[in-house]
Amino acid sequence: MRSLSKRMEKEPRSNRRLRWVETWYLAYALLGATMAGLAPILLPVTVARAHGAGQVGLVMAALSLGGLTAPLWGMLADRYRLHRWLLVCGLVFAAIGLAGFALTTVPMVWLGLALLAGIGAAAAATVANLFVVEMHPQVEWDDRIGWLQTFYGGGQVGGLFLAGLAGHTHPRIGLLVAAGLTGLAVVPGWLKTQTPPWPVTPMLALLHPARHGEWAVGSPQRLFHHLHWSALRQTHSPFGLFLVAWWLSFAGAAAVFSLYPVLMQQVYGMPAALSSVGYGVAAALALTLYSPAGRWSGRFGPASVMRIALGVRLLAFVGLLVLGLMHPGDQMWLGLLAFVVVVLTWSLLSVSGTTLTARLSPGGEGPAMGLFNATTAMAGVIGSGLGGWLAGRWGYAAALELAMGGVACGWVLAFRSDWSNAEVRTVRKDGCSGVAHGGTLGTSRKGIVE
Repeated sequence: MRSLSKRMEKEPRSNRRLRWVETWYLAYALLGATMAGLAPILLPVTVARAHGAGQVGLVMAALSLGGLTAPLWGMLADRYRLHRWLLVCGLVFAAIGLAGFALTTVPMVWLGLALLAGIGAAAAATVANLFVVEMHPQVEWDDRIGWLQTFYGGGQVGGLFLAGLAGHTHPRIGLLVAAGLTGLAVVPGWLKTQTPPWPVTPMLALLHPARHGEWAVGSPQRLFHHLHWSALRQTHSPFGLFLVAWWLSFAGAAAVFSLYPVLMQQVYGMPAALSSVGYGVAAALALTLYSPAGRWSGRFGPASVMRIALGVRLLAFVGLLVLGLMHPGDQMWLGLLAFVVVVLTWSLLSVSGTTLTARLSPGGEGPAMGLFNATTAMAGVIGSGLGGWLAGRWGYAAALELAMGGVACGWVLAFRSDWSNAEVRTVRKDGCSGVAHGGTLGTSRKGIVE
């Protein structure tokens, strides 16, 4: 490991960066473009043209629900070494779901297709980190997974810009394009990956914050850690209070993100093309905030960063609601500006939330991350469904009120909770459970994989 580090120091910086990038990352860039960029814009617009907001919420909830199947795909990959098949079949199923969505208007069929697309994306994304941690030495994991997330996040931004071209006039054609791009991802996914050998030990804990947009619920990093029933014992602790605060704030925001293009059009008069481009610009800017967020978390503590981020997000949602009720002359641009602020706070929340998960966990970081990710997924499902129902019954402003209420409750819990005395564990050479302050790599109870 030391010799590898010495060789890395002698290499030019450009070569050092390129050595962490593999061709199969293109498959996940395309997956990010379709499932995190095109789908969150085109699916709500397509459904809203034929049905109401309630159906939009159900469809987006079904899409998020597919992510809860990640433990199944992880188990199959570990037990039967099906990594490449899960990647390819997942991409194919996601492509079928997106293509079928453009060819029907039946609500129940839409729900099934959205669930199929979500399951397919989850199957493909679940094995992404496994291709890294089971094929490369531990010293390379941090850089390789960072680049993997960069490709996925970059794909999301590109997908949002592409959705701007098709979201307003030809959403069904855009869905067919999304299906084609997802199918195209099969080529690098199959040809440029290899089934990893049997791992030395399971239960890895990679404490990387999810460096991509908030709606990317099917991203590789989000689906890597799986929920174990033993982790539920950790909820009777400050960690449990943190999970409640996170669930409330994320579920509230999910009500707006799931309805985003339709909500912006109905409340602020903003066409889907402009709202998707604005979202893309905000997501691109948010990618640049992860490094500063890590520094702020190290200097002021992750709890303080989370409280500030939730407070700023709450003010942004209050601004969105006030603009929607008062209808000023320039409400469209002010509404877009407020939503950009909402997106930018995600970088701070992602970094601080990941670090707090590691610090507050009374047990291993691996099970804690599984519980954290499961909480995030369930918040997305419930927030999307409830937000759509409220919008369909009382108007889209009701979804904004739900978002404001959820974030406010999460902020109050975070502000009143004493997380400053949480145990700060460090990574040790003997393989004991630990995580560095603001770091990205920890170990589970079963030790480090050398």
